[in-house]
Amino acid sequence: MENTIAQRLASLEELQAIDSKLDDLKKVRGALPEEVRDLEDELAGYETRLQKHDQEVKSLEEEIEMNKVAIKDSEKLIKKYEEQQMNVRNNREYDAISKEIELQTLEIQISEKRIKEAREKIEKKGEDIQQTKDLMDHRSKDLDSKKNELHVIVSESEEEEQKLMQQREKAMTKVEDRLLKSYKKIRSGVKNGLAVVPVRRGACGGCFNVVPPQRQADVREKKKIIVCEHCGRVLSDVDDVIEEEKKPTATRKAKK
Repeated sequence: MENTIAQRLASLEELQAIDSKLDDLKKVRGALPEEVRDLEDELAGYETRLQKHDQEVKSLEEEIEMNKVAIKDSEKLIKKYEEQQMNVRNNREYDAISKEIELQTLEIQISEKRIKEAREKIEKKGEDIQQTKDLMDHRSKDLDSKKNELHVIVSESEEEEQKLMQQREKAMTKVEDRLLKSYKKIRSGVKNGLAVVPVRRGACGGCFNVVPPQRQADVREKKKIIVCEHCGRVLSDVDDVIEEEKKPTATRKAKK
C-alpha cells in the first residue's frame, strides 16, 4: 500500500513538473495571447455594429421608397379630385373635394418630411459606418502586429512545447481519474498553477502556511494522500533543509 501511494504521488509530481515547464513557456508570451483575443473580440464587435448599421440603412431606404410611393398615390388622387371638381353640381360637393385635396396635399408634405428625416439618418449612419471602418482598420493593424509578435515567440518554443505536451499526455495516463480531476481543479483555482508541492522549512510549498509536525510525519510516511489544510494542495514530500549554523566570529582581545 505504501508503494502504491508513493507511486501515485510520484505520478502527480511528474505531471506537475511538466505542467510547470509549460507554464514557464506561456509566461514568456506574457499578455500577448490575451491581447490577441481581446482584439479579435473587439473586431467581432465592430463587425456586428457594421451589420446593424447596414440593416438600419436598408430599413431607412425602404422607408424612403414607401413614402415616395405614398406621394405618387396622393398626387394621383389630387389629380382625380381636381377633375371631379370641374364637374361638381353644388358648393357642398366642391368643398368636400377641396378638403380631400388638402388632406392629400398634407399627406405629401408629411411623406416628404419623413423622406428628408430618413435621408439625414442615412447620412449620419454613413458617418458612423466610416468611423467604425476606420477603427476596424486601425485595430486590425494592431492585431496583425500582435499576432506576428506572438507567432515569433511561439515558434521559438514550439518544438519544446510539443515535446512537453506529449510527455504530459503520457504522464496523465499514470494518474488515476479521481486524482487527475482533483489535480486539475486545484490548478485552475491557484494563481501559480502549483497543485502538488513539497513541505519546505515546515510550511506548504504553495501557500507557505505552517504544516504541523504530525502532518509532516504523515507526508513523509506516504501512507495516504495528504493535502494542505489551508490551500488544499497535495503535499508530496518533506524537504528537510538544514542550514549550517554560522560559527561565531572570534573577538579580538581588547588591547590593554
